[in-house]
Amino acid sequence: MTDPDPAATPSTAELLRQLSDDTRRLVRDEIGLAKAEMTGKARSAGIGAGLFGAAGILGLFGLGTLITTVILALALAMDAWLAALVVTLVLFAATGVAAVVGKKQVAEGTPPTPDKAVASVKQDINELKGAGHGN
Repeated sequence: MTDPDPAATPSTAELLRQLSDDTRRLVRDEIGLAKAEMTGKARSAGIGAGLFGAAGILGLFGLGTLITTVILALALAMDAWLAALVVTLVLFAATGVAAVVGKKQVAEGTPPTPDKAVASVKQDINELKGAGHGN
């Protein structure tokens, strides 16, 4: 068997330099790939958000048209002003109910502190303190 030629074998310093260069290049390439991926995702998210906004606006137009249709349908059975008043009162009643329920939900969620998690951490700390002194 012949020993490899020491001149053809890279030195440890050369190998470390190559490793450093390769690592740097790999990290740079991975960052570039992540940037490209995130740019594509951000573009898709932006387009999606814009379409959701358009859907919301069109939904409001549809709701307005539906309300007008209900008023016109009721106007067949009563005066038009009375039909509009009935629909308006129903809408205000629904608004009031939604506001009361929404206020209750907000009150349950504020302040936004993780009370159960904080209590659990405090209990863990107390148990650790007790385990350190007792054992």
